[in-house]
Amino acid sequence: MVEIEGRRDRRAERHAATRREILDAAWRLSGERGLAGWALRDVAEVVGMRAPSLYGYFDNKFAVYDAMFADGYAALLELAGRTDADLVERGAAPVEVLRAAAAMFFEFCVDDPARMQLLFLRTIPGFEPSESAYALARQAFEQMAGVMTTAGLRAPEHVDLWTALLTGLATQQISNDPGGQRWRRLVEPAVDMFVAAHLPVRP
Repeated sequence: MVEIEGRRDRRAERHAATRREILDAAWRLSGERGLAGWALRDVAEVVGMRAPSLYGYFDNKFAVYDAMFADGYAALLELAGRTDADLVERGAAPVEVLRAAAAMFFEFCVDDPARMQLLFLRTIPGFEPSESAYALARQAFEQMAGVMTTAGLRAPEHVDLWTALLTGLATQQISNDPGGQRWRRLVEPAVDMFVAAHLPVRP
């Protein structure tokens, strides 16, 4: 029995590793051609398998998008967690926390335009993330809202304005000055303007 279970575990590990390889190939193709610029046969070619074999790992292209959606939000949660832990350790002030959170989110977006489009811009007609994938998006949103609440920004409109502000800056950077500084240099001033307008003055 132990040997059988061991073989099953190894098969599961190989299956998971192949899924990861397929996912990495889909991200690579999305970066090169855009989210809609590849087909499953292209992914199969990159990973070195026949296209029909891909269906043993993903039912269709939307299933690949769903896995990418979950993968992207998992990466954001991990990055945000590291950023938050560092700020807590340093005892950062609210304004510093917001500046760091904004810079982290902006860089996350511009680092991978295809990922930003999939996670935040709904650019794939007909695609809706699964409940399990969307749960990660909710977790990321709640984590961000928690950071803002800790800083003293508790109103729902604060969160809405914050997300619009940062997503807008990142979108402008990607669209109009990829790899440059034009909108990147505006992140901190934008945060300071936001804080001046909305953060309660503390004695």
